[in-house]
Amino acid sequence: MPLVHAVNVTKSFHHNEVLKGIDLDVDRGQVVCLLGPSGSGKTTFLRCINQLETIDGGRIWVDDELMGYNERDGKLYRLKNKEIAAQRREIGMVFQRFNLFPHKTTLENIVEAPTQVKRESKKVARERAMKLLDRVGLADRCNAYPAQLSGGQQQRVAIARALAMQPKLMLFDEPTSALDPELVGEVLAVMRELALDGMTMIVVTHEMSFARDVADTVVFMDAGVVVEAGPPKDVIGNPQHSRTQAFLSRLRSEHEHP
Repeated sequence: MPLVHAVNVTKSFHHNEVLKGIDLDVDRGQVVCLLGPSGSGKTTFLRCINQLETIDGGRIWVDDELMGYNERDGKLYRLKNKEIAAQRREIGMVFQRFNLFPHKTTLENIVEAPTQVKRESKKVARERAMKLLDRVGLADRCNAYPAQLSGGQQQRVAIARALAMQPKLMLFDEPTSALDPELVGEVLAVMRELALDGMTMIVVTHEMSFARDVADTVVFMDAGVVVEAGPPKDVIGNPQHSRTQAFLSRLRSEHEHP
């Protein structure tokens, strides 16, 4: 069984169908990049995986567990909020905006969830937090507050914070889109390391070089459907569908003439 198994996932907002039957499998240790124009449903799909949005139809399993629901006699029953929160603990999420607590230091931001949610001892949580800060290259900034850090540093702290919960899956929602261009590389470098370490990742991104080099599978979405999916060399290198071709050529021209 794949780690993530999504079948015919649909989602609407006020009669606007944003996801029109998405199927996706992600194996353990795989990196899947979701590409597509804004409004194509990529972020919504990511949020459905960890139940930040409720799906209207279909099913999503993570690690053999049906997300958000209990199934009995072919009927779905919504789980209680507490049970959904327990499922969400297993999934790390990194957003466009870093969402760090401004009044807490870097270290305190990372220690917060393991001690509050998992009831870990402060000592254990701090030790892991320092290792994670070291891993994202920020051990020397453990006592800094978010306002004292660059955007790239804040995003690296946000990644460390997600990893502190020891998730089995990491979701990244355009983690570099709010960053100045010169800071993008430092965040992508951390993500490359994670991929090498075998972390299962689903990444919504416009960073073509990252998708080309790091992804096992690239999924191109447009208007709520998966248009094309496969290895990067096929989807990015030799796209078959006219919508994928148009999107990639538009991206290239923006890149060449910003």
